[in-house]
Amino acid sequence: MSVFTVTAIIDGDTFEVTPRWKWNGDTGTRVRPTGYDATELHAYGGQAAKNKLSNLILGKEVDLRTAHKIDRGRLVCDVYYQGRNLADYFPEYQ
Repeated sequence: MSVFTVTAIIDGDTFEVTPRWKWNGDTGTRVRPTGYDATELHAYGGQAAKNKLSNLILGKEVDLRTAHKIDRGRLVCDVYYQGRNLADYFPEYQ
């Protein structure tokens, strides 16, 4: 797809980007990376997962690559940061 700037972290595996992504006639700002599933925000460890993602990519550029589907308004796609798959930064959630 292209390079986007991360503008907000929702939880450990959902974030928002600018500009809006476009895929298969849909458009939006929320992204759900493939390759890992972080603890839910309300569960034990959820805030730590959100903090880790925030410290890593908030305000930074990410590369949104192969998109797979739209899930609850989020583009589920392969996300790369500094040339590495974002999932590689979260081995504890794979």
